[in-house]
Amino acid sequence: MLLGLLAISFYFAAAGVIASRLFHHQGPNKKLSNFLAFAAIIAHILILSDSIFIEPGQNMSILNVASLIAWLIALTMIIASFSLPNLILLPVVFGFAGLIVFFGLVIPSTYLMHIEVRPALLLHITLALFAYGCLMIAFLYALQLSYINNRLKQKQASLLHTSLPPLMAVENILFKLLLAGTSLLTLSLLSGFAFLDDMFAKDQAHKTVLSILAWLVFGLVLVGHQKWGWRGKPLVSATVVGSVLLTLAYFGSRIVREVIIG
Repeated sequence: MLLGLLAISFYFAAAGVIASRLFHHQGPNKKLSNFLAFAAIIAHILILSDSIFIEPGQNMSILNVASLIAWLIALTMIIASFSLPNLILLPVVFGFAGLIVFFGLVIPSTYLMHIEVRPALLLHITLALFAYGCLMIAFLYALQLSYINNRLKQKQASLLHTSLPPLMAVENILFKLLLAGTSLLTLSLLSGFAFLDDMFAKDQAHKTVLSILAWLVFGLVLVGHQKWGWRGKPLVSATVVGSVLLTLAYFGSRIVREVIIG
């Protein structure tokens, strides 16, 4: 509980430090926000190690999986912030991670698995987690791209005096993230079909179908950009659709089973 409260406090404090001076010409206090963010990330991983690795297996409940993904995204984004333009996204990332830690404290849930006896399952889950994390970061960059584009269309002069990055830089990063995430998703699907026997079982079929649909959408975005020069609103819309499909694939049925049905 203490670690959880510390993680929540540090995440929200980091988000607040950045958000409070996001549009100031000097920008936020990066040293303070980085310190708070890394403190939150350390507390968060300690919570995860304690809540996931239990006897006699691993507790891969929906909240633990969401918390693990939130931790991966927070860690990736804070490290990337040293070289990539993502400052406007950090308050959202840290705020979401803080909320997930909070829900994990107040809504205990258990979904016991034995990953250690199925190495193929471990490979599949690892690839799926990294694919989802990468594509969710791409989703955040798509939202940032849409926001900057709208600000530019409105010809707001204040845009020149903020921490917002150049439009083309964000678009370039977005396509790299989509390429990496789609590649990981491809490997995740291939590993599932190669090593698992229940990809189209009754309780897994929807996940497989939705994941394939998301893969097709992301693949279409990449092909469309390469062959037809897609960018702007069609790019953002397709990225959002693919992200929603993938989220439904990963969490849809588990929300029904673990949260609604209980």
